Amino acid sequence: MANGVPHRSATSRALRTELGRRLAKLRLARNVTQSALAEDAGVGLRTLRRIEAGQPCSLDSLLRLASALGLADSLLNAVPLQEIRPIERADSGGRERRRARPRKRRSREEPWSWD
Repeated sequence: MANGVPHRSATSRALRTELGRRLAKLRLARNVTQSALAEDAGVGLRTLRRIEAGQPCSLDSLLRLASALGLADSLLNAVPLQEIRPIERADSGGRERRRARPRKRRSREEPWSWD
């Protein structure tokens, strides 16, 4: 982690720790007590303390805290909305993909070529 920003290959533990640290700093910057935030979010005080300590939590608890802190939109922006590109829409007859297919593997024996 450089400057508090998790590296691409950061473990879930490192992400939890950083997220908990950031939530605690935001709560303190807003001068909100743990008990007041826990009550606003509808989670237990112990749950909030565990999250701020970087311990595992449920997604529901994390979403409740994000909402209570006014971070719901930011959280949604962390996962970009994927729109179908016009060329893909034309190729698929206007239907959006509903499942993923495994990529075809090239045989290692075949040399790469431009054809």
